[in-house]
Amino acid sequence: MKVLHVYRTCYPETKGGLEQAIRYICKGSGEQGISNTILTLGSENKEYDFEGSRIIVIKKNLEISSNGFSFKLIQRFRQLSKEHDIIHYQYPWPTGDLLSLFAYKKPSLVSYQSDIVKQKLLKKIYQPLEQYFLSRVDRIVASSPQYAQTSENLIKHRNKVDVIPLAIDESTYPEIDDGVVTTWKERVGRGFFLFVGVLRYYKGLQYLVEAAKISGLPVVIAGDGPEREALQDYIKQHELTNVKMVGFISEEDKVALHTLSKAFVFPSHLRSEAFGISLVEAQMFGKPIVSADIGTGSSYVNKNGETGITVPPADGALFAQAMQQLANDDELCQRLGQRARERFNKEFTAKRYADNYIALYHQLTTSS
Repeated sequence: MKVLHVYRTCYPETKGGLEQAIRYICKGSGEQGISNTILTLGSENKEYDFEGSRIIVIKKNLEISSNGFSFKLIQRFRQLSKEHDIIHYQYPWPTGDLLSLFAYKKPSLVSYQSDIVKQKLLKKIYQPLEQYFLSRVDRIVASSPQYAQTSENLIKHRNKVDVIPLAIDESTYPEIDDGVVTTWKERVGRGFFLFVGVLRYYKGLQYLVEAAKISGLPVVIAGDGPEREALQDYIKQHELTNVKMVGFISEEDKVALHTLSKAFVFPSHLRSEAFGISLVEAQMFGKPIVSADIGTGSSYVNKNGETGITVPPADGALFAQAMQQLANDDELCQRLGQRARERFNKEFTAKRYADNYIALYHQLTTSS
């Protein structure tokens, strides 16, 4: 069986959460005899093999609102669609929707990662193509039951929606020596509340620093992004010596910070946060989580009272209360962290993820 994956980027070209998800599907299915090709865009034309998958990068000609395009991409996609048995798209990526118009008739599916929330004007222009695309693919995969039940697009096409939660591959995380942990311990201490991620508008980090102001508890924010300056201004204005922003970190640094932390905090307050792969990472490290319940995949990962504590979104005071509850109860932290690790083992391993997609691929080829 040959599967063609289509997305604007891929691992190792870039190393975000979705790129990793595509990587795990290809790696896991490749180990079971499926041949994978990834067609993507980049700064130059190139082709190479990675972890058993064929990666074809087409030079990007232009980009509008993070949506890249190349005329050569259409020609190459049409050729590859003829050679493969299944076409696997990712949403949202309008260029992928456009490419589907040029595909040879083959079984197809799309992994639906998130609704388009912010670009409302462009969404109206794009909507006819989007709806045509979603109506033509054979299956749509949501990343959580919550998203499948609350997304207008997924509700509209509920008769062909499957749910396959995202996952991570523990074997890809580095083992670190004690020196790295010691260096970070000297810099930020231990027993802090950790956030790791891109500092974006929907991450609700203003409520996290407000919670830190209210509670006085130690918080470490790792990552960079558009909200960095606003957060730094708030921290300076309120003299929050208990909040440390450490910027972008390596994978080794991330392991060290999780090792030293008491719990993971995830204050995302808008539906733009469709899942939150960093929550799964925290569970892999056996850490309890404090998160906002926004009714998306993040609410699926962190179960209130089982793997952590959830609070209503956009409420710094309630977030502070939940943090204080964990700070005051080491036994509760240990119990929630243990259950978090158990949930990771059951729901979020890369093997489980790949196996579910393999089963879906077989369904598509046998029913076509």
